[in-house]
Amino acid sequence: MSAITELDQAVRGTDPDAGLRAVARLRRLVEQLEAHHVANARRAGWSWRDIALRLGVTKQTVHRKHGKEG
Repeated sequence: MSAITELDQAVRGTDPDAGLRAVARLRRLVEQLEAHHVANARRAGWSWRDIALRLGVTKQTVHRKHGKEG
C-alpha cells in the first residue's frame, strides 16, 4: 500500500491511532518540504520577505526558523 493510500484511508477512517499517526507523518513531510524549498529560494537569491509572503508568515518567523541553515 502506498503512503498516499495510507494517508487517504487515515483521513477517511475513524481509527484515532491511524489518524494521529498520519498527522505526525504529514507534519514531518511539511517541515522537510518547507526546509527544502526555502533553501532553494535562498540559493536563487530570494529575500526573506519574498519567502515569508509565499508561506503566509512574517519575514522574522521564516528567518528565525531557517536563517541558520546553509
